[in-house]
Amino acid sequence: MSKWIRKGDKVVVITGNDRGRTGEVIARFEDRVIVQGVNIRKKHAKRKQKTPGTEILEMEMPFHISNVALCNSDGRPVKAKVRVNKNGAKELYYLEGEKEVALRQVRKP
Repeated sequence: MSKWIRKGDKVVVITGNDRGRTGEVIARFEDRVIVQGVNIRKKHAKRKQKTPGTEILEMEMPFHISNVALCNSDGRPVKAKVRVNKNGAKELYYLEGEKEVALRQVRKP
């Protein structure tokens, strides 16, 4: 399922310290993702020359894409599938009960 995750998707963390937290994918590298508000670490950095001292920054760090899953509006993980719609474009969707809910287009026609 991880191959369908891309920047801007809403995901839920399924394993690790931040399990159950949801957020939007800020960036994706080959097999790593950065999710907004998840996996926050503190980094000590020097300030500019004008203000001496150090600064503690809180920033999101990347983690493996297998630790996240696409989620619905309630924040529950879903299994996405691909179909071709009437226009001939590929579409990513998931089942919610008997109803099919479209997430987004995979590729433009």
